[in-house]
Amino acid sequence: MSNQDSRPIILTGDRPTGQLHLGHFVGSLRSRVGLQDSHHQHLLLADAQAFTDNADNFEKVRRNIIEVATDYLAVGIDPTKTTICVQSSLPALNELTMLYLNFVSVARLERNPTIKAEIQLRGFERDIPAGFLCYPIAQAADITAFKATVVPVGEDQIPMIEQTNEMVRRINRQIGHDLIPECKALLSNMSRLPGFDGKAKMSKSLGNTIVLDATDKDIKKAVNAMYTDPNHLRVEDPGQVEGNIVFTYLDAFDPNKDEVAELKEHYRRGGLGDGTVKKRLETVLKELIEPIRERRIELAKDPDYIMDILRTGTEKCRDITQQTLDEVKTGLGVFHF
Repeated sequence: MSNQDSRPIILTGDRPTGQLHLGHFVGSLRSRVGLQDSHHQHLLLADAQAFTDNADNFEKVRRNIIEVATDYLAVGIDPTKTTICVQSSLPALNELTMLYLNFVSVARLERNPTIKAEIQLRGFERDIPAGFLCYPIAQAADITAFKATVVPVGEDQIPMIEQTNEMVRRINRQIGHDLIPECKALLSNMSRLPGFDGKAKMSKSLGNTIVLDATDKDIKKAVNAMYTDPNHLRVEDPGQVEGNIVFTYLDAFDPNKDEVAELKEHYRRGGLGDGTVKKRLETVLKELIEPIRERRIELAKDPDYIMDILRTGTEKCRDITQQTLDEVKTGLGVFHF
């Protein structure tokens, strides 16, 4: 990055444990495409973080690095504007994580609400992999290695940003000046997208996602499975919009907000059938996904192109992160050549 580049630095990314889906699109991908012109953006394929709860299946993580990178390019991420890199090939991140382990307690990690929720979701109880418990530290290393000041996250990740900034303040105090900048969370305009089955979270592990290369048949099946208002038994009955998954998705993806508002009013007063609303959503999702799917098919024909992008981006980021590591070591008084 040029010293003359005064754009804010963004670090964001995904765990490569499966293809990305509409939850990722509305939560982050859409905004990343828009931010790559106004910000200096790094996209991190967080494979090392994915290993913390996939240690029995490294091949799954490795395979999905290519899948997720292909998703990035298919939705409009431009590798000439956004640097895409692979976490496990940036050794400075591991060294920073080891240093940062000394600036946070186990008790503080266990109090992190995001960690507590994820531990419960995965059923770890007290059998928690140490790597998983410590991933807020690794995440702090990721963010600070790039000196990112903006980190797009969902609301559930805010505690991770707060913990990162706590560590930044402690490290800067130890060094004696503000070497590492604090970061701010950039929240999506859309809250977390529920799964099409009505569960609070769209998740690969729950099997309730619509992937970015879903076929028309897949989309139709998912939309037909969506819950509406259980009390809306007849077309003429008034219906409830709040908590109605179909309207939640229309709010997220339908570009015509005025028409969606009219549909909601019609549904509330009665006379609008669930089938009509679902048909509109099906059309909206097909129009959104079709060009992404077509681009993805073309990209998948040239895996060497994807690998070249990852290799080039990772080499660039290796230099950036190593420079930060050297500065932190010097500031803390760590012996290094």
